[in-house]
Amino acid sequence: MLIVQKYGGTSVGNLERIQNVARRVAETRRQGHDVVVVVSAIGGETDRLLKLGADMIQHGSPRGSQQREMDVLVSTGEQVSAALLSMALHDLGVEACSLMGHQVRIVTDAAHTKARIASIDATKLRAVLDSGKVAVVPGFQGVGPSGDITTLGRGGSDTTAVALAAATQADVCEIYTDVDGVFTADPNVVKTARKIDRISFEEMLELASLGAKVLQIRSVELAMKNRVPLHVRSSFHSGEGTWVTDEEKNMESVVVTGVAADRNEVKVTVRSLPDNPGMVAKLFEPLAEANVSVDMIIQNVAEDRTTDLTFTVNATDLDRTVEIVEGLKADLGATEILSDDRVAKVSVVGLGMRTHAGVASKVFRILANEGVNIAAISTSEIKVSVLIHSKYSELALRALHEGFGLAG
Repeated sequence: MLIVQKYGGTSVGNLERIQNVARRVAETRRQGHDVVVVVSAIGGETDRLLKLGADMIQHGSPRGSQQREMDVLVSTGEQVSAALLSMALHDLGVEACSLMGHQVRIVTDAAHTKARIASIDATKLRAVLDSGKVAVVPGFQGVGPSGDITTLGRGGSDTTAVALAAATQADVCEIYTDVDGVFTADPNVVKTARKIDRISFEEMLELASLGAKVLQIRSVELAMKNRVPLHVRSSFHSGEGTWVTDEEKNMESVVVTGVAADRNEVKVTVRSLPDNPGMVAKLFEPLAEANVSVDMIIQNVAEDRTTDLTFTVNATDLDRTVEIVEGLKADLGATEILSDDRVAKVSVVGLGMRTHAGVASKVFRILANEGVNIAAISTSEIKVSVLIHSKYSELALRALHEGFGLAG
């Protein structure tokens, strides 16, 4: 078998943990499997490097060439982990070779700090595997069209691992983390949360996009598109974790699979926007061009033919969003731009919602009973999301988890 293993920052948090990872990789190799290992930076290192870069920049967020240099800076964290793990494997008598993003040829677009993988040339990677060595690849990084180092955004090591698994047609991609698998809710908030044995790609995609931190959303998209089986498991013991796979018939018997909360959303309101055709497009097109993803959208039309348009974005995009919208303010004819970071998005997800009516009304009733006001609602076939005040997010999460009978 060919197995791709990815180890997160807590799994390689210090030299002792890197040695523990090396022992696990060595055991997999001794079982006769070919192994590609993708590593994150040592826990906390990426944050440290980002702060160093931010402290150096005196005027707002990095722009243009500064973003290029930020990629050069933060990509070093994963390179350190890859080199140290390769050394640890050699100490155990396992031949290993670290390969940087440009050596594997993980080719991305030119969007620094948020690059997307365009293609992978796995020739050198296969050569390393064919020579009997373990290939150790730093996650999160690639090479842009001009040969510059690029990074894939926070959590990008998951995407690296799945992309390599797809490119090499690996039998499985194992995502090792500090939890036992995917849970029905964040176990740090909901003590009765239980581990899910199997979950569909679609459900995992929704949970990842709604605040569940186990997997990066783009990694799940890649896995679903390429049908790469994912096994999310703990790096601290050998028990089974959660398998993320194609949908199975019995999965629809469970109405709600899990609940999630996202506290990294920010609400932006554009006041008194003229209620004319094309105004919304004029607002959102520049945001799309700036690679800002808009989530929930609420529009209220007044009797004077103006509208207050409210939408949510990720907190990391707030400065860029406000800058763009303020620049459009005069052209749009809006009177005021407001932002509010005291919001959270709470969601319930489950394949069974396709065939069971009344899930949304149950969500509303549970929250009403807890005195939680809803500011916005969005739905899909398998999810219901509500925007609430951030101070109620944990209360809402626990109430919904209990109300839908998810407790272990």
